[in-house]
Amino acid sequence: MKTENSESKGLIYAGFTALLWGVLAIALKFSVSTLDPVSVVWFRFSFSFFVLLVWMLFFDRKDIVLLKRPPLTALVAAFFLGINYLGFISGVKYTSPSNAQVFIQLGSVGFALAGIFIYKEKVGWKHIIGFLMVLIGIALFYYEQLIALKGINGDYTKGILLVSGGGIAWAVFASLQKGLVAKLGPNQLNLVIYAFCSLLFLPFIDINQMSQQSLAEWLVLIFLGLNTVLAYGFLAIAIKYAEATKVSVIIALNPILTFVGMFVLAALEVSWIEPEHFTSLSILGAVIVLSGAVITILSRTKK
Repeated sequence: MKTENSESKGLIYAGFTALLWGVLAIALKFSVSTLDPVSVVWFRFSFSFFVLLVWMLFFDRKDIVLLKRPPLTALVAAFFLGINYLGFISGVKYTSPSNAQVFIQLGSVGFALAGIFIYKEKVGWKHIIGFLMVLIGIALFYYEQLIALKGINGDYTKGILLVSGGGIAWAVFASLQKGLVAKLGPNQLNLVIYAFCSLLFLPFIDINQMSQQSLAEWLVLIFLGLNTVLAYGFLAIAIKYAEATKVSVIIALNPILTFVGMFVLAALEVSWIEPEHFTSLSILGAVIVLSGAVITILSRTKK
């Protein structure tokens, strides 16, 4: 049984993950304007592998041995994470960051369901109400975008399908990771995942495009790499100490952060990303999402 202190620790790290993912879609939108999605995904995994490897050489050298014979389940989890990365960034290329954040929530919902049906996490009625509020709030938050989908073009539809597929792949990854972190350290597991995905996408990168990136574009790529290292490091810790359902609710808040980021960029009138329109209904949805998250986190969960 998890103690309250360990669960609080898990929820805090889940919050850090949500923050990093909140700005991720915006940075990805910038990168795919000058570089193909596969090359961006490969760089994120390769950069993350290098950073984590250097860290472990200094602090956890003995854990690097797992690279010689990684568990099959870890490789399967890595494959699905790679599909998640590629699906999400490919979808962002054809949609807006906010719309992509709506449909990627299929991952959080799927992970929460896995927590209930696979890991037998039992929840109380307050917990269920809070989770439903999160889903309803997200629907209200993006009401205008969801209505607009009725008249979208082929590329936009393609983007939504790619993001949705990425969300489902993430649910599979996170469910597998939930079992793996009970046996392996987060850094051990992430090192294997980054190494596998780096090799998986290596044959498909565009070296010419990468060599033509400007300094600003390279800085964004480096940020994306750091985002990967930190977000998934925090996530591994979060789902080790806290229940999948609660972690999912906190992660579901990251679209709100994307909303704030897009609002700031619109106010600054930047030219590299198309502004989005926000209404009072969107703000109401945000309030409902936050309220539902608070109810869920504070509710007592039946062990």
